[in-house]
Amino acid sequence: MKINNIFVIGGGTAGAMTACVLKKTFPDFDIKILQGRNIPVIGVGESTLGQINSFLSLLEIEDKDFMKECDAIYKLSIRFEDFSTLNDGGFHYPFGDPYFDNSEITNYNSWYYKKFLYPETPTTDFADCMYPQMAMINENKITDSKILFPTWSFKKDVAYQFDAVKFGHWLKEKYFKKIGGEVVEGNIIKVNHTEDGSIASLLLDSQKEIKADLYIDCTGFKSLLLGQALKEPFESYENILPNDSAWATKVPYKDKYKELKGWTNCKAIENGWIWNIPLWSRIGTGYVYSNKYIDDNDALEQFKKYLGTEDLDFKNIKMRIGIHNNLFVKNVCAIGLSGGFIEPLESNGLLTVHEWIMNLVQVLKKRYVNEFAKQHYTLACKNLFKVFAEFVALHYALSDRTDTEYWRDIQKRQYPIEDKYVEYKSAFQSAYVCKIERNEWQDAGGLPCIATGMNWYPTTFETIKYKNNNGNENYWRKEWRNIINKLNERKEEFKKLANNTQPLYHYLKENIYTETIS
Repeated sequence: MKINNIFVIGGGTAGAMTACVLKKTFPDFDIKILQGRNIPVIGVGESTLGQINSFLSLLEIEDKDFMKECDAIYKLSIRFEDFSTLNDGGFHYPFGDPYFDNSEITNYNSWYYKKFLYPETPTTDFADCMYPQMAMINENKITDSKILFPTWSFKKDVAYQFDAVKFGHWLKEKYFKKIGGEVVEGNIIKVNHTEDGSIASLLLDSQKEIKADLYIDCTGFKSLLLGQALKEPFESYENILPNDSAWATKVPYKDKYKELKGWTNCKAIENGWIWNIPLWSRIGTGYVYSNKYIDDNDALEQFKKYLGTEDLDFKNIKMRIGIHNNLFVKNVCAIGLSGGFIEPLESNGLLTVHEWIMNLVQVLKKRYVNEFAKQHYTLACKNLFKVFAEFVALHYALSDRTDTEYWRDIQKRQYPIEDKYVEYKSAFQSAYVCKIERNEWQDAGGLPCIATGMNWYPTTFETIKYKNNNGNENYWRKEWRNIINKLNERKEEFKKLANNTQPLYHYLKENIYTETIS
């Protein structure tokens, strides 16, 4: 199949992101977006991860280009509250790299030594010791200094919280159209097929017929082309991910200076969890839950009670949790919710979009797409999806909560150890076989932060003594004293450095929203 023209079906954030990258990468392709009329956009993805910077860099977009028009602020971390136990105090998963100084502090093990010898050490101390930027996060500050904090990179380690609908609109109007893309408006009323089942054309409500060599399905959970027209089977992930619904709303600020935080907060409650995502002009919040344990009306009442108000507009979202068996079928390729979705935890919605886009770019570079290329796209996307789905599932698997039926059933879930059909780096495998002596968590991504925050450690003090045939605790205290002292010393150094950084609210006013601070 030779590719010359592409129609991106769906004008939401996923469709806009896809169209922009493809037009930027293949300027000679005829690329259009079909944008539906009066079709609500889900807008999942108000919170992003650091990888969004790679997407922006590819398009040569600077943060100041879009932030003001998208109600955006900077994001430095994700905070989890009550996932481990009720009233656990919460913990952070900061963006950026941990700091190993190649002397005493050479890996994560350093902190585990501290925890083993001083069990009263709170789990929040892990991020405070290992991630210099936590000193800023704890004070809700930020800096663009390149040298203030070791390992800190503003360009790489800062993500965004923004209005996803506004971001998609900005990409279409201020980027895609300017580089030669075209947006067509209309609703599909009929899908015409060829003899082999491919998409021949799409008939719009204007009676206009549109045709393309490749149709990219960005129609959200409806999956109009891949799921409905081509009837590609869908694989549910409900066996490892418990939630299937959400209520979402927007909350005005009461005290913006205090409430505008540089992180997404995730608070576990009776039948799921609540997100809190501050933007510049308001807060986005939502309750993610399972209809197996609570119906929509009761969930809404529970959410209203949590918020302490009913005077808001609430939107109910039904989520398809899982992924289609194949993501590139005949002349249809799916990106975003139309292909698969995990759930909002860990801000993975837009991550899936831009990572899948890059897999498609690789496939399209040959200009001819055969079955091998389609299978390659599916495999690459599903590998990423499985790893991240397992990572999200670990937030539940490692929980010790038993206060409701929802959490008690999570305690009984069984999780796959391996997948005999697809080879990938398994998050479950990493959690099962982690060993401190082999330092297997060194390149484990966010697993050390999440596992440590939920009291799951790569070994025990007793195991270390057992394997070294030395039960003398004084010996280990002496061996580890310098390391523990160094951890404590540098944590205090990080706090002093944070004194030279600026409150996030003031930084945004001066650098993005261009208001002088008096």
